[in-house]
Amino acid sequence: MKMLILAALLLSALPVVGFAQQNRGSKLFPYQYTIDDLPNGLRLVTVPTDYPNLVALYIVVSAGSRNEVEPGKSGFAHFFEHIMFRGSDNYTPERREELFKRAGAETNAYTSDDRTVYHATFAKEDLEPIMKAEADRFQRLKYTPEQFKTEALAVKGEYDKNSANPISKMYEVLRETAFKRHTYSHTTMGYLKDIQDMPNQYEYSLEFYKRFYRPEYTTIVVVGDATRAQALDLTKRYWGEWKRGDYKADIPEEPAQRESRTAHIDWPSPTLPYLAVAFRGPAYSDERKDKAALDLLAAIAFGENSDLYQQLVLKEQKVDVLGPDFSDQADPEMFVVFARVKDPANVNAVRDRILETFKKYTTEPIEQSKLDATRSRLRYGFAMAMNSNDAIARSIAPYISLRRTPETINKLFETYQAITPADIRDTAKKYFRDESRTVVTLATKGQSIASLRAGRRVKN
Repeated sequence: MKMLILAALLLSALPVVGFAQQNRGSKLFPYQYTIDDLPNGLRLVTVPTDYPNLVALYIVVSAGSRNEVEPGKSGFAHFFEHIMFRGSDNYTPERREELFKRAGAETNAYTSDDRTVYHATFAKEDLEPIMKAEADRFQRLKYTPEQFKTEALAVKGEYDKNSANPISKMYEVLRETAFKRHTYSHTTMGYLKDIQDMPNQYEYSLEFYKRFYRPEYTTIVVVGDATRAQALDLTKRYWGEWKRGDYKADIPEEPAQRESRTAHIDWPSPTLPYLAVAFRGPAYSDERKDKAALDLLAAIAFGENSDLYQQLVLKEQKVDVLGPDFSDQADPEMFVVFARVKDPANVNAVRDRILETFKKYTTEPIEQSKLDATRSRLRYGFAMAMNSNDAIARSIAPYISLRRTPETINKLFETYQAITPADIRDTAKKYFRDESRTVVTLATKGQSIASLRAGRRVKN
């Protein structure tokens, strides 16, 4: 990010739209926080806590692999997670590393479908120099074509490593099978052919940075032993003249799925068979009941306390891994149940049991006591996870990327409280339809699971 040295009077005169959000004790997110919007579109969320002497700084960019809309250009959101550590106008990689090392900072980044998050935890007295350094790379990132190629090859190496993992490969194939137009069709790593061509895309990388590393896509989250006045002053000083962009990705809408789909992966080395059963589900919402109802159903029907888990994993011991995956996404996502089956002969039976469980909840309302207990566990688990400055920032970062405010957490859990057994049954009936189903299997090449080999066949 561009370094700007401004007079104190000029900085203090910079207009800021701000408001404070006071959180009542009954709300799940218990911390008082403030939100300040700068004229350039940058948002600052400050969360003072009682954890002394430390600060967690999370910089949330609301752009991930979902924003990669051009053919042949997937994987760049993840690429920037790498290249952003390569240095900027005023900070070489060595200087930046020395600064963070001197501060005793833990720093890293991650990319998902909808966001890229840069984070660090450090002593409170180092907030200013670290904000200054972070601002420089967000405005003045600098890398040569040679550095670009080196990092692009490192990304290819990471893809190869991930592809050697059966679960990563299954998720990749599941995405490609279930989505035909939307950019959720590829993982955050991107398509292999795009990653292979990435070393030739230096000029496009500059365009990607110009598009998405802009204040209107970015929220700074400061959690810990810091005040709003301090965080806001530093934000205005080092980020205030960051120029707003004008690009908005035209993300294609996924058409309704009209037929069930299957794919099978022939795995080149010995492994237990894997199975993924997925249905198309809704996008994140803190107001509409559909997402909240299916969140609760995921735990009730497929979590460790579910009847299915108790039977398949503990009693019959046919499966050693079983669980749901239904994350909070900006656009409609998949509700997936993954399983690893101990005996190839039982894969079809396990698949059928999972499908029967999906079907069951489209007609039968769950017990009120189970619903209440599940709500209580979700609330307790989320609250207990916020046990440090970094844990608080980490917990709210996904929601910041979706709504740019921690208040969405309170709204979501209020929606959970309003869900009834009938809501869950009706929502399950709406989404768990045969024509919106995708099933992917993986087994060692040559294993006798003939009935799984219908549909798309993938070689690894």
